[in-house]
Amino acid sequence: MGISKHELHAEFPQYIGLIDELKAKDVKFQEQLKQYSSLDQEIVGLELRDSPIGDDKLHRMKQKRAQLKDDIYQALTRQSGVSG
Repeated sequence: MGISKHELHAEFPQYIGLIDELKAKDVKFQEQLKQYSSLDQEIVGLELRDSPIGDDKLHRMKQKRAQLKDDIYQALTRQSGVSG
């Protein structure tokens, strides 16, 4: 299985400008981005190092990352006026 970072500008290219705008002015959005980025880096690091970590723990970490990404996406769609 390949390892890939889940960088939000690549995940949501249609929202690059809005991501940067909200990152600069929305404290809640900044915190979500920080949590997402930190968790993503941790997951990628564990996978690259093939670190000994239980499958359950890694699965929970990936679920949390997916939930954060969904929350960020919801914030982006709300701010852009798009329902999704």
